[in-house]
Amino acid sequence: MAETRRAMTREAYGRALLEAGKEDERIVVLTADLAGSTHTKYFADAFPNRFFNMGVAEPNMMGVAAGLAMSGKRPFASTFAIFAAGKPWEQIRQVIAYPRVPVRIVATHAGLTVGEDGASHQMLEDIGIMRILPNMNVIVPADANETTAVVKFIARFDAGPVYVRLSRAPSPVVFDEPPPFEFPAATVLSPGNDISIFACGNMVSVALEACRRLAEEKISAEVINVSSIKPLDAETVITSVTKTNAALTVEEHQIIGGLGSAICELLAAELPTRVMRIGVQDRFGQSGKAEQLLSYYGLSEQQIVVGAKEVLK
Repeated sequence: MAETRRAMTREAYGRALLEAGKEDERIVVLTADLAGSTHTKYFADAFPNRFFNMGVAEPNMMGVAAGLAMSGKRPFASTFAIFAAGKPWEQIRQVIAYPRVPVRIVATHAGLTVGEDGASHQMLEDIGIMRILPNMNVIVPADANETTAVVKFIARFDAGPVYVRLSRAPSPVVFDEPPPFEFPAATVLSPGNDISIFACGNMVSVALEACRRLAEEKISAEVINVSSIKPLDAETVITSVTKTNAALTVEEHQIIGGLGSAICELLAAELPTRVMRIGVQDRFGQSGKAEQLLSYYGLSEQQIVVGAKEVLK
């Protein structure tokens, strides 16, 4: 892991989308008046005839994206997570998920790290409301390089719709280069024997830091990057927890409905295990600096260390 380098997943998305567009003329991009913030501007500048600014009309954007997909195009629809998953949820359900149309919904500005925009824009429920939809796939890349790999993968994935969750703020780079990505995606980044720590998105780098802290106290933590929340890599999860017999999940999302819920549902059915979930505890966010908010809501290296010790008691 490159500890000092930070990069924006949304910037990586924009660059990777441009490259994908060069390779496949079927790729079209839609945005809801946020090409600059989502970094789809790179695609817009290069391929103006394949780029559509739908204005502040997100439900219509999803309907148009579905129509384009049904017509043989490979659409990417992007806006902030609160407007990508929340506002047009009915349209996503009825014309994308229900008919299993391969629309690629790539949402930026998810989670608390939206920062000063406050609770109204800090989408903390999107993994849950997307994961519950039949036929929907849900991906949360760990860093910019994995985002590049994910874009390359979904650009050719036509087996159904995909929701990809990205952040606003720069986050530490976990992978030195774009890693291989296929469904289902969960990767052991740091092997261990005492406890399994499952993380997604920008919490993966925090979990790795906590793993190093725990090692100093002779606790061997296994850190797993769960990139695809749905489909969940059940084999990797079960293999890890069979070894450790203890689990902890970390996500920048409500603990209800997200990664923690997915892990608990699987283990309850296959391997009953004590699980601690670290995330937002059924609360809304608030305005503040990204790092301060993560600390305030308990999404920190220290909280993971404390949580791991509690589970092991």
